[in-house]
Amino acid sequence: MSFFITNLILSSKINELINPYSMKQMMYPCLWFAGNATEAVDFYISIFRDSRILSANSLVTFLEIKGQKFMALNGRPDFEPSQATSLVIECTSQDEIDQYWEAITKEGEESMCGWCKDKYGFSWQIIPENMEKLLFQSANAERAVQAMMGMKKIDIAALENA
Repeated sequence: MSFFITNLILSSKINELINPYSMKQMMYPCLWFAGNATEAVDFYISIFRDSRILSANSLVTFLEIKGQKFMALNGRPDFEPSQATSLVIECTSQDEIDQYWEAITKEGEESMCGWCKDKYGFSWQIIPENMEKLLFQSANAERAVQAMMGMKKIDIAALENA
């Protein structure tokens, strides 16, 4: 019996080494809210289809959005979010960019180059999944960067045609 258990544990460890996607997430952001974390979590859950609450109490809520773990903390109003840190959403289509942009900026703020803030003050970048290719690896990369500098919400076609 112990041979079987040892092999099972070894198999699990080997699988983690071979398949990094099977590993437990070791880092995740803690989002500090001024007492309205529950409201914010409900807002985020309403925006992202693949999301769920993992556990919650009056101080902390752990949630998962598209496979990414987050902690939402009901803190005091001592700290505010900063634009120095942003959450990046990679989108597969212009429709997806439009959907997230509309939901996040509805009571938030638009900024430049795909950046925006939600109503809780957290900064987001809503970008196409091929943004790196468009801005760094395509023949028209320099023109795409210039086009992006004039955008608020990212327009994929405009970047591709720059």
